[in-house]
Amino acid sequence: MKNNEIYNLIDRDFIKNILTEDAPSGDITSDIILADSEARAYIICKENCILCGIEIVKSIFSYLDEEIIINNKFIDGDTIYKGNIIFELSGNCRSILRGERIALNLLSYLSGISTNTSKYVEITKKYDVKLLDTRKTLPMYRNLAKYAVRIGGGNNHRFNLSDMILIKDNHILISGGIERCLDSFNNKRNLFSFARIEIEVQNIDEAILASKYSPDIIMLDNFSVSDAKNAINILKDKVKIEISGNINLTNIEEYAKLKPDYISVGSITHSVKSIDFSLDIEKILN
Repeated sequence: MKNNEIYNLIDRDFIKNILTEDAPSGDITSDIILADSEARAYIICKENCILCGIEIVKSIFSYLDEEIIINNKFIDGDTIYKGNIIFELSGNCRSILRGERIALNLLSYLSGISTNTSKYVEITKKYDVKLLDTRKTLPMYRNLAKYAVRIGGGNNHRFNLSDMILIKDNHILISGGIERCLDSFNNKRNLFSFARIEIEVQNIDEAILASKYSPDIIMLDNFSVSDAKNAINILKDKVKIEISGNINLTNIEEYAKLKPDYISVGSITHSVKSIDFSLDIEKILN
C-alpha cells in the first residue's frame, strides 16, 4: 500500500526537470565512457534508518534507461540497518552514473524525514496524540516530504494554503484582533464550507476568547507546559487542541502527557539529518 501511494506523487516532468537541472548538457564526465559499457552496482545504507524513497529511485533510473534492471531488497517503511543493500542495479554505466547523485540525494532526504518522524511518533503514540507536520518544506518537494512523514508514522497537516483556514498571529494583527478576525471568517464561512477553521493563540486568555467562536482547532503556540496544561483543562471536549512551537525530542513527552489532540513539529521536515547511502560499482559486465 505504501509503495502504491507514492506512484501518485511521481511526475515524469518532475523527474525530467531534476535530471535536466543536474545535467543540462549531459553528464560530460560519464559520457566519455563507451556507450556499451555495462556494470552491476549496489545502493548501500550506511546507517540505521526508516527507509523511504524506493519508488522514486526506481523511477529515476527507469526514466534514464528502460533497460536498467533494478531490484529493490526492501520497501518504504522498512527498518534498515547499516550495511544493508537496498538496491541492485545492472545496465548501462552512463545511465547508472548519471542517476546516482539525484537518486541518493532523494533517498537520503526522504529517509531522513521518515526516520526523524518515527522518533517523535514513538513518544506521542503512547499518549494517543497525533504527530503533525507543517508547511515548512522545500518548494516543489512538499508532496514527497509529507509522504515521508506518513512513512515515518506521522500525520499531515494542511498541504497548502487552499486546504484549510488557519488564522495565525499576522492575520489577527492585520484584522484588528481575534474577535474581528473570527467574525470575518464566520460571516463568510459558506464560501469555504469544506474548510476547517484553526486559530493560533499566544496565551490562555486568547484561547478562551477564540473558543467562544467554536473553531475546529485551537493551536497553542509556544505555550509552556504549565500554560498548555491549564489551557487544555479549560478547552478539553469543547474544541480540538493542537500544541506547536519549539517542540523537540527532549520536551515532546511532557507536552504529549497533557493529551492534546495534536502536536505539530516543523523540524521533522525543515531540520532533517539526511541518511547516508552510497552507490558502489561491483563489476564491469563487458
